[in-house]
Amino acid sequence: MAPDPTSTPGSVRIGNASGFYGDRLTAVHEMLDGGQLDYLTGDYLAELTMLILGKDRMKDPSRGYAKTFLRQMETSLGLAVEKGVQVVVNAGGLNPHGLAVALRELAQQLGVDAHIAFVNGDDLAPRAAELGLGTPITANAYLGGFGIKAALDRGADVVVTGRVTDASLTVGAAAAAFGWGYDDLDAIAGAVVAGHVIECGTQATGGNYSFFSEIPMDRPLGFPIAEVASDGSSIITKHDDTGGAVSVGTVTAQLLYEVQGPRYYNPDATALLDTIALAQAGPDRVAITGVRGEAPPKDLKVSLNHLAGVRNEVDVVITGLDVEAKAALFQNQFEAALPSRPAELTWELSRLDRADADTQEQASAVLRCVARDPDPKVVGRPFSATAVELALASFPGFTMTSPPGNGAPYGVFEPGYVDAGLVEHRVNQPDGVSVLIEPSPLRTEPGRDHSVPDSGPVDDWGPTRRAPLGEIVGARSGDKGGSANIGVWTKGRAEFTWLDQILTVDNLKELLPEVADLTVHRYRLPQMNALNFVIEGVLGRGVAENVRFDPQAKGLGEWLRSRVVDIPEQFAR
Repeated sequence: MAPDPTSTPGSVRIGNASGFYGDRLTAVHEMLDGGQLDYLTGDYLAELTMLILGKDRMKDPSRGYAKTFLRQMETSLGLAVEKGVQVVVNAGGLNPHGLAVALRELAQQLGVDAHIAFVNGDDLAPRAAELGLGTPITANAYLGGFGIKAALDRGADVVVTGRVTDASLTVGAAAAAFGWGYDDLDAIAGAVVAGHVIECGTQATGGNYSFFSEIPMDRPLGFPIAEVASDGSSIITKHDDTGGAVSVGTVTAQLLYEVQGPRYYNPDATALLDTIALAQAGPDRVAITGVRGEAPPKDLKVSLNHLAGVRNEVDVVITGLDVEAKAALFQNQFEAALPSRPAELTWELSRLDRADADTQEQASAVLRCVARDPDPKVVGRPFSATAVELALASFPGFTMTSPPGNGAPYGVFEPGYVDAGLVEHRVNQPDGVSVLIEPSPLRTEPGRDHSVPDSGPVDDWGPTRRAPLGEIVGARSGDKGGSANIGVWTKGRAEFTWLDQILTVDNLKELLPEVADLTVHRYRLPQMNALNFVIEGVLGRGVAENVRFDPQAKGLGEWLRSRVVDIPEQFAR
C-alpha cells in the first residue's frame, strides 16, 4: 500500500469507526476504503450499553455482544485483510468469546483467511460477591491495552475485547507498533490522549461542536484518525474529501468530554491533561505534543449495573390558561386514585407554553409523572390506567402523549474498584493459546486532583455588554455515572484569563440554578484555555435510573452557553 503523502513519517495511522453502539453502520467500510490506515478501532460500549447487553444476556446466554459489528464485518472483513489493516474493537461487550466465534464462522463463509483474537477477563460478575462488589447483573473491570498488544504482536487481523477503557484500543495498537513496555509512561500517556480524542468518532471532527456554524456540515462527517509517533505525540486528522473539520477547537472539545481533574487515569498510565499542547499543523490536522504520564493506579475501575426495579411514566398535556392550577388538580386526583403508592413518585411540570400562542402546541405545557418500584405490579398498567380513568374527570383539555403501558425494568450504575492483581486479563490468540497479561508493575496509589480555588480578584476589563456566554465560550458536557462534567474553553488567551476570573463555582451555580445545592469541583487546564467543572449527583444514580430532562447531561454545556453575562466589549463577537 502506498504511504499517505500527508502522514507524519515514522507514525502509524489509527482510525476510529464507531463512537457508540448504534453509530453509522457504513463507517467501517468508509474508513477502510477512504485512505491509508494501519489500524482501525471502534468503541461500542458505554455504561448504559453494558446494562443493555446484560439484559440481552439474561434472555440468551449466547448474546451480550454488539451485533452491529458482525454486520459491518460482512462487507468489510475481506477489505481489511486485503489492505493489511488490523481491526481492534470492544464490541465483544459481555461476550467477546461469542463474538470471536461468530467472526470466525463469518470469515469461513466469506472465504477470508482472517486471524481472530479476543481479550477477556474483565467480567467479574461471577466473583462480584467475593470481591466485595455486591450482586450486580454486570460487573466489568476496565482493562488496559497490553492484551490487545499481545494479540496484534501474534498477527491477529481482528481483536475483539470486552470492557477495556475506550483509550486502550489506541494504546494497544500503538504499543504493538512501537514495542512499548509498561515503563514508557509518557508515550503511553500520549496514546491515551490520542485515543480519548478519537474514541467518540465524529465528536472530534465537528460533531456536537459549540461553534458548529464554522464546520462544513453539508455531508456526513468524516471519522477521526490519530497519527501516533513512537514518542506518543500525535496528529489528529481525517480522510480527505469527508465532511466536518479537525481544528484545535474540535480537539479541545473532545478532550474535555467526560473527564474530571487533570489526571486522566488509565490502567497502563495516568495521562496528565494539563501538560497537553495543541497546535494547528495544517488543514484538518492538529498536533498533540508534550503529554506527560504517571504510573497507573493500582486499582482498576469496575462498571457495576444492578437491576433496581420497574419504571413507568405518564405524560399529560396542559393547554392554555391556569397551567399551575390544572397541574395541581391532576396531581392531587391522580395520587388519591392510585391503587398502590409506588416507592418513588416524581412530578415535573415543563412550562413549554407561551401566552397568546399562535399554535396549540406553543400554548401547551407537559406534566410528567414518573414512578419507580421494585414490584412491577405497583407501577404496571394499573398505574398508567389510573391517569386514563381521570380523562373526563379532571382539568379542561385533558390529553396524554401515549396510551397506558406496563413500564420497563431499569438499572442503576455505580463504579467499583478492585486491585488489578485480582483480575485475570487474558488474550486468546488466533492459534487458541491463552496468555495471561500481568498488570503494570509500576501501578501505585494514584495522585489526587484537588478542586482549584477561584482565581481571586477580577481585573477591570473595561466596558461590557450583556450577551450569551456562548458568544465567546465553547462547552462540552457529558455523564460520569451519577455526576456530570462541563468543560468550557475559549479560542484566545485573553478570553480565557477573563473566563478564569469570572466563572467561579458560585457563579456557575447562579447561572445553572438546578445545580445550586450540589457539590461542584472546578479544575483548570490553562494550556488548553479551558476549565472543567464536575457536578456531583446531578444525574442521580446514572443514566438508566434518572428522570432528568437530559439524562446524560449532553446539553448541560449548551445551557450554560445560553446564559447571559457581562462580556467585555473588547471581545468582539
